Amino acid sequence: MRKQVHGLCAALVFSVAVSAMAQEYTSRMEVLQNEELRQDFLVQGEYLADVEGLKVGLHLIADGGGKFRIVGYFGGLPGDAWKAGAPRVLGTAALNGDEIIFNATEQRNPASGIDMAVGEVRGKVTIETPQRGQGGGQGGGAFRGTPVRIALPASGDRPAIVFEKQTRRSPTLGAEAPEGAVVVFDGTNLDKFRDGARMNEPQRGGNTLWAEAATTAFEKKPYKMHLEFMLSYMPQARGQQRSNSGVYIDERYELQILDSFGLEGRNDECGGFYQVAAPLVNMCFPPLTWQTYDLEFTPARWDGDNKVANARVTVKHNGVLIHDDIEFQQHTPGRAQEGPGPLGVYLQGHGNKVQYRNIWLQYQDWAEPTPVQAEAPVAEAPVVEEPTAEAPVAEEAESNRRFRRAADQPAPQPLFPRLRGGRR
Repeated sequence: MRKQVHGLCAALVFSVAVSAMAQEYTSRMEVLQNEELRQDFLVQGEYLADVEGLKVGLHLIADGGGKFRIVGYFGGLPGDAWKAGAPRVLGTAALNGDEIIFNATEQRNPASGIDMAVGEVRGKVTIETPQRGQGGGQGGGAFRGTPVRIALPASGDRPAIVFEKQTRRSPTLGAEAPEGAVVVFDGTNLDKFRDGARMNEPQRGGNTLWAEAATTAFEKKPYKMHLEFMLSYMPQARGQQRSNSGVYIDERYELQILDSFGLEGRNDECGGFYQVAAPLVNMCFPPLTWQTYDLEFTPARWDGDNKVANARVTVKHNGVLIHDDIEFQQHTPGRAQEGPGPLGVYLQGHGNKVQYRNIWLQYQDWAEPTPVQAEAPVAEAPVVEEPTAEAPVAEEAESNRRFRRAADQPAPQPLFPRLRGGRR
C-alpha cells in the first residue's frame, strides 16, 4: 500500500511539474514558424456547420501533440444563438495528418426528444493557404484567420457536414478613448503605473503591457473602463496554469483572466469573479486573440469607516453581457481589503505573460446608493457579429457599437445530427 501511495504522489508531483514547465508562446508568428505547433494551432478554434438550416457550433481546444478537447453546441456558438444551460456534447479529438477522429463521450443538459449522438466520427481537415491580407501579424490586431474546414462524410442517417472555422472579433476591439477620458495605457508610456510595470516592445500594432502591473490610484468615483488583453498559447498546460492573470478592479475585486476557451464558465475561469459570480456565458476566445472587457464600476460608499453601500459592477466580455449589476458584499481574495481609500487597478501576474493594451476609463456621476442588495435579472446575451475567414477585419473597430439582442434560440440538435425521415 505504501508503494502505491508513493507512486500516486510521484505521479501527482510529475503532473504539476509538467504544467509548471509548460512552454508559453506570446505571438502568432512564434507559433506559426514552429512546425510542431503550427497545425494544432491553426485547427484549434471555433467552428460552425449548417445542417439543412440548423446551426451546430464546435470548439476545438488544443492540448498539444495533435490532441484536442471538443465541445459541441446545439444552436450556434456561445454569445450567439447558444445560451448557457442548453445541450452540449463533450469529448476528445485526435489529428493525424489531414484526418481528424472525433470521440464524443459525454452529454450535458440533454433535452427530451433530442438525439445527442455520441461515439466516434472520422473527418478530413483542410487548411487553405491564406491570401494576401489574411495572414497573422504579430500582435494579432490585423489577423483575419486561416480558412480551415472539417468535412464529415455522410454515414447512415447522418448527412455530410462541413464545419467552417470562425474568426470572431469583439465589436469594441480598438475602441478609442472618448473625449475627457483618462488614458491609462496606450502603448507609449507607463506614467499611470507604479514601479515594476513593463512594456513588451516593439510590437507591430503598438507596445503592449505585461502582467504584472498596478496603476496609480483613481478618483473615488464610478467609472466606465475599457481594456484589451491577449492570452498566451500554452497547449501543454492545464487548469489555472494556462495563461493566468486577473483584473483587480479598485484593487479589491478580481475579474478573472485565464485561458478558459471551451470550458464550463465557472467563477474561477475567465470572466468570473472568484467566489462571487460565474459569467452568464463563457465568452473566452482562443489564445493569441485580442479580447475585450468593458465594465461599469461603482465603488463602495463609506461614512467614515462604515460602509453604507456595496460596490457594484456590470461587465461585457467581447461585447457580450456576462455580469449585470452584480453586488460585492466584500473584497475577493488575493489583493487589497475593502476600505474607504481610493485605489486603482491591479493586473495580476500569476507567473504568465498575459498582455494588455488600450486601457482607458471615463468617470461617471454618483447615483443614489442602494444599501440593500437587489436581485440582478438574468439577461440574455446579445449576438456578436461573426466575420468569416474571408471577410476583411480592420485594425480599428468602431467604438460605441450597439449590442444586438439574440433571437430566440432554435431547437437544439445533436453535434453530428442524425436526420430520420428528412429534416427533424
